Formats: sequence, structure tokens, C-alpha cells
Amino acid sequence: MPIVVVGHVDHGKSTVVGRILADSGSLPDGKLAQVRELCARTSKPFEYAFLLDALKDERDQGITIDAARVFFTSARRAYVIIDAPGHVEFLKNMVTGASRAEAALLVIDAREGVQENSRRHATMLTMLGVRQMAVLVNKMDLVGWSQMVFDRICGEMRDFMARLHIQAAAFLPVSGREGANLVSRSGDMPWYEGPTVLDVLDGFVASPAPAAAAFRMAVQDVYRFTRFADDRRIVAGTVESGTLRVGDDVVFYPSGKRSRVRSLEGFHRPALAAAAAGEAAGFTLDPQIYTTRGEVAARAGEPPPHVTTRLRVNLFWLGHAPLVPHHDYVLRVGAARVPMRVERVEQVLDAATLATADRAEVARHEVADCVLTLGRPVAVDVHAEHAATGRFVIIDDYEIRGGGIVREALPDSDAAARQRVLVRNLKWEHSLIAPERREARFAQRPTLLFVTGERDHDRKGLAKALEEQLFAAGRNVYFLGMGNVLYGVDADLDRTGVHRQEHFRRLGEIANLMLDAGVLLLVSVAELGQDELDIVQISVPAERILTVWVGQPTPAGVACDLSWPDTTRASGAVDAVVALLRARDVIREAP
Repeated sequence: MPIVVVGHVDHGKSTVVGRILADSGSLPDGKLAQVRELCARTSKPFEYAFLLDALKDERDQGITIDAARVFFTSARRAYVIIDAPGHVEFLKNMVTGASRAEAALLVIDAREGVQENSRRHATMLTMLGVRQMAVLVNKMDLVGWSQMVFDRICGEMRDFMARLHIQAAAFLPVSGREGANLVSRSGDMPWYEGPTVLDVLDGFVASPAPAAAAFRMAVQDVYRFTRFADDRRIVAGTVESGTLRVGDDVVFYPSGKRSRVRSLEGFHRPALAAAAAGEAAGFTLDPQIYTTRGEVAARAGEPPPHVTTRLRVNLFWLGHAPLVPHHDYVLRVGAARVPMRVERVEQVLDAATLATADRAEVARHEVADCVLTLGRPVAVDVHAEHAATGRFVIIDDYEIRGGGIVREALPDSDAAARQRVLVRNLKWEHSLIAPERREARFAQRPTLLFVTGERDHDRKGLAKALEEQLFAAGRNVYFLGMGNVLYGVDADLDRTGVHRQEHFRRLGEIANLMLDAGVLLLVSVAELGQDELDIVQISVPAERILTVWVGQPTPAGVACDLSWPDTTRASGAVDAVVALLRARDVIREAP
């Protein structure tokens, strides 16, 4: 059972943990004597905290910088004790340590009382879903074992926790240095008749086994092997919850693609029959399908994750610059990384005082209720249902600046179109010819290439010239003009702007069919916008789409893989696009 120990800096967290290890007989032989001898050699007073604070800076400064993990076993069960740093500058490390804890010990110095970080840590723990918490009033020996001091601190902390809608499992007067009420009861406080810390730990209720929950695994990578006629595609990741067995039907989200587990693979170990929560797993599929890093695998027939581009979240912010709307961030949930913006800040909460404010930005060390808008759909769970797939971090300028939990998956404008694609993928009839065989036959990766630009430029001429050159080189390539779509599968729709979104949705479905057949599809379209590209990406993975802009300038907000401003040199444009296709591994040398 993972237990996190938190509290304000210098309130004695590491000392409490070190003394519990020593008094419960959980230290390796000679460890205590080794630390005492080191203190004598360096002329430092012995502290039980040194059993935990392994970093040199921690010993020199007497503070915990990183989250230390130690193990010990009581008469009831085994524990992982996570000693988290208390200094406000290392709040990120504390959150990391607490993110997977099932219960917490909040340590408060009896002399200093409840401090800002005492309240802040309690708030963070509650937001991270840690509902079991005990409060240890430490250093009671330094206040003369005073019951009055203890009662005052308990009353203050009890009132604060009530505002968080959480109740402490126990309030305990302890002394880490003297070992009072940690493993055995102290005779110095006859007025206290409650449990020891070890009793409280054994009284915490363990969470249900993750293996019993619905299956979730974030796809971290897909490994392919080509030597010795090995055609396996191994989908790899860590099982967050549930169990997967050979023969299970799995669905990948947000794409909605479905297949069946053919085998469970291991590195230098016998084949497995099942993979359970907490295990690193790899499996192959039959039929093989195209899936990518960032998707979430779930078992068919179990409750699926939510797929959306809008989330209502609780988040905490640790960046020096405030979190603001209209600024581009990156959201990382599981293995997925997607562009993100704050749609609106609904309420800001001071984590230390619980004072609320209606502001449009979130300052450092504040907590907020926000609505986030994502650049593309992700698969998530509400944190209360699946903690591991309901957590996220926010990245700004390549550093983690904040994080939080998903409270609600909100509907977005593309929800109806996305639902159609999910149903299509669930019902998809797979060919006996695996995608890898088509790629090998044509020496190319099926890709949708948009040739777009201003209306007065010859996009079609470039696309057709490119088709001719690729076909002459033996490629499986096809040119598709938007007129073919408008007057064919879209003949039931008029050509007004009202149906533009539906035109591109249907184009995406056509492209999906042709890419499944192994084709390199060239589509010419005037002034393709990012919104229209987003619609196509509902049907076709973004990794399978390239965009070439003809003419200048490229409009702001349109992501292009190649911009060709010189419309007078058509042959040069064709060569440039071919070079792009080679650089992106779309066309390859024939074996």
C-alpha cells in the first residue's frame, strides 16, 4: 500500500519515517550504525532523517528535495512509504510523490503549528484523490507534551479539512526524535488514548485491485520487426488497470479501431496468457491494424474512455508566469501529447487559504476549475472512475508547469462526426491482406496529400503532374479533385457553404478507404483551412496526412508541410514534393 508523508518544510517528516523504520525493525542490518558512524565522522548530530535523505544537498541543508521511497512490512501488510519534500519550491516533487498514493500522513510541527504548506499539501492531496489522511502533530517533546497545544492544532486543521470535504482518519500527538506514538505508545502523554501511527496505517482501507477494473493501457509505442520474415507489430505500454488475455477484443481510442489479441509478447521470457494492472505489456493483433503512440487500448464490452477536445478539469499551477487563456500549451495525458488552450477559468482557489476569486488567469501555487480546449481529440476518463487515465500535466516551454484531474468530458462541435467514425471502425471488415504487405508491395506508406492554395493558382496541374511522375516510378497513386467528390458522393448536397463541413467529412471517409487499399491519394482543394483539416483528421490519422500550399503567403493558422511560392516552376514544385515524400518515409526504395 503506497503511503505519502507530507507537510511543511522542517516539520519532521523524514525523521518520523526514519524512526518508524528503525523501531519496526525494517532497516537493513548495520544501516543504523552506518548512519551514526557517518554523523560522528562529519561532526553532525545524528538524525533519523538521514536514513531517508540520500542526496548530498539534502544532508547538507537538512531538507528533503526529492521524493524518497522506502519499504517496510507490518503484521498486516507491506507498505511503500513516500517521503515527499515540504519546501514550496519543490511542490512539483511533492505532487509527483503523492500522485499514486492511497493514503497520507500530514506532519505538523507542534511549535510552529499549521503553516501555509500544511494547508496547501492537504488541498493538493484532496485534488489528487487521496481521501484517507491522518494528521501527526510532531515534536510534542519540544512543547512539554502539552495537550492544549495538540488540541489547538487539531481544531484548526479539522476546520480547514472540513472546507475540503474530507475528514482525517485520526489526529495523533507524536515525536519522531523520541519515537513517541509511532510504533509503540508513549508514557509521556497519558492523556492520549488513541492509536499509534502504525495502528493507523494498518487501519487504512486498500483500494480495490486495479486488475478488477476496466482495462486501460496507453500505447507507448508500436514495434515492428523485419528480419527473418518476422511480420509482427507489437503494441507496447503499461497496463494501468484491468487484465488483458489472448483472444480478447480490444478497441483503441480515440480512433475507435478494433482488433483481437493474437499473442502477448515478452522480452526474453515465455509467452504470457494474461497481462494485469501494473505490468509492462506487449501484444500483437489479428488482424493487424494501424495504431499509434498516445491511443488508449480498452477491452470491447467494457465501459470505454471518453473521446473529446474539451475537458472540465481541476488543475494546480506551478509556473512562474500565470496560466492564461489564448496561450498555447501542451497537455500530456497518458502517452498522448496534444496542443491545448484554456477556454475559460471558472474559479481560482488559493490552495493555502481556500479563498476563491473570479479571475481570467491562474497564478503560481493556485488551484483552479477550468475548461480546456485541445488541438485534437484525446481519450480520457473522469478521475473518479479511472485515476490513472484521468490525470494530466501541462507543459509550457518544454517544462511541466502544472497538472490536474479530469472532472468531466465536455461535448464538442465534432462529436457527432467522431461518433460515426467510432461506429465505422467498430464494424470495419478487415481484409486478409495486412497493411504491411501492401506497404512492402508498393514500397510506400499510404498517405493523403493535400495540394491546396489560393484559387487563382494551378493546384490541379501540380497534383496531376505529381501523380504522373509517381505512377511512372511504379507507385500506387491516385489523383482526386474536389469536383469528383462534390458531384459524386455529395450529389445529394448543394454546393453552398452550409454543407462544407459534411463535404470534408465525406472526403475523409473516401480517403480512409483508399488509404486502407494502400494508395497514395492526392487531393487538390482551394484554400484548405485548419478547421476543414481537423474534420478530415476525424477519419484519417493526422500522421497519414501531408499538406502542400501553392502560392504565397501561407495563411496564419494553417499547418503546412511544404509551401511552394514560385508557381511558375511547376517541375521544381513536383521535385520538392517528391523530396518531402521521401523525407517523411512515404515513398521508399523498392526491395
